[in-house]
This record gives sequence, C-alpha cells and structure tokens, in this order.
Amino acid sequence: MVDDVKAHGFNLARSPYVYARDVEKFSDEVAMRLALEQARLALPDVPIGAVVLDEAGEVIAAARNRREADADPTAHAEILALRGAGAARGRWHLGGCTLVVTLEPCTMCAGALVLGRLDRLVFGARDPKTGAAGSVRVYRAGRSAG
Repeated sequence: MVDDVKAHGFNLARSPYVYARDVEKFSDEVAMRLALEQARLALPDVPIGAVVLDEAGEVIAAARNRREADADPTAHAEILALRGAGAARGRWHLGGCTLVVTLEPCTMCAGALVLGRLDRLVFGARDPKTGAAGSVRVYRAGRSAG
C-alpha cells in the first residue's frame, strides 16, 4: 500500500482532502488500500477511511474519521470525503463517482451518498451494528427498506 502511494507521489497525511491533480487513476482495490491508510491515520479515533473516485477512476478526495479530533459527531470519513469531492468538483452533485470506504456506512453516511447522487459504493467490511448498506438497513435511490 505505502509503495503504491509513494509511486504516485501521493501524501495522504498532508491534508484531509485529496484532489484529482495529486494522483493518477486507481482501481477499487488500490483505492481501498488508500482508504485503509486513511483509517490508520484516524487513530485514536475510530479507524475508518474513505476515498472518492471520479468517473475516470481518479481519486478526487480522501478522508478519515475526525469525530474526536474535531469534537464533531458528523465528522465521519464518508461525510468528509464527500465534502472534499464536492469542493474538488465545484458542485454537490457527485453522479458518476464511487465512494470506497473501509466499513459499511451508517444511516447518516448512506443518506449523504443518496443525496450526493453517487453511482457506486465499495466497502471493505459489513457493520452488523449500524450498517445501512445491507446489514441493518438498506438505502438506495431515495428509499429505505429494513
């Protein structure tokens, strides 16, 4: 993972947000490795990391949980990554984008994915306690089931 990041001259530690000009195209697998690196950087907060890929597979944002650091209950990795992606694109509509996150999103984050109009979600592990992408609740296309 670190070798992949260094090979692309990508320094995740320098900023909570990463923009497309900083990296090259990534597969879901490499993007998950970047999300895992973000999760490591989240400690001592809950170690969750997220990366947003655009339509071309380029990373346009990356973030990690900052709830403890920011004293903000909404500072989940997914929310911060979506904010960074919106800033990178200059608009809130993130159609065509993919969110890659280390843990299944909670209800708040799943709702933000729907509102942001993202096309895809890739997550590394189910969350049987609060997961809202199939484990506890399912959010898709503006409706919920579960």
